Amino acid sequence: MASPKAPLIDSSKKMSFREELRLQRWDDHRFYHQSRINQSLHFVSSICFLSSYAMIFINPGVAVMVGWLLAMLTRQSGHFFFEPKTYDQVNGTTHEHKERIKVGYNLQRKRVLHAVWAATPVVLYFNPSLFGTMTPARNFGEYLHNLAMLWLYVAIGALLFRMVQLFFQRNVQTGLVWGTKILTDPFHDFRIYAKAPGALLKGERFDPMLYVREELDEDMAELTPGSA
Repeated sequence: MASPKAPLIDSSKKMSFREELRLQRWDDHRFYHQSRINQSLHFVSSICFLSSYAMIFINPGVAVMVGWLLAMLTRQSGHFFFEPKTYDQVNGTTHEHKERIKVGYNLQRKRVLHAVWAATPVVLYFNPSLFGTMTPARNFGEYLHNLAMLWLYVAIGALLFRMVQLFFQRNVQTGLVWGTKILTDPFHDFRIYAKAPGALLKGERFDPMLYVREELDEDMAELTPGSA
């Protein structure tokens, strides 16, 4: 697995788009992807998402089903069930703090999003035209197609909603960077988590993240008077 490197940021200057993208990726990895199971599930998820991307212009319905039922479920199960919620020894911070500072969807926001996603099949079943926005399905195949389109709208809506939220809570660049990160995460995750399944099979349940510890030690040394 290619070990991510901490981005070199000049704190005296405003970050460029590329610098902030690297910083968001770095923080996302070190804070929220320490479990080898979670990393492995993200690797599987990245393959599913890349397959979904390839199919979106060929068969959008199948692409969305793959994206939600395979890619998203494997991805989020890693966060909900396998990522530790205890004190983070690597970064020296609490789970609660990490949830508060998370740029994107923290676990609470994800619960709301997944509740909306899970409710859509029921809503569509009892309101086949979705308040006049869809042609009512005449059979199960058409129902699945309409459901896939509805799930696509949920995904787009969730992305745009959080981006706009970040425009006001942080700034426009942070929102745009986060949106770019989300859309390109499958490519990034495929590269950095490719060896996670092998490490897991060798019995390594958690990434030791020695490179993160070394980076934090260097930062502390720079801040400590007389350490140079």
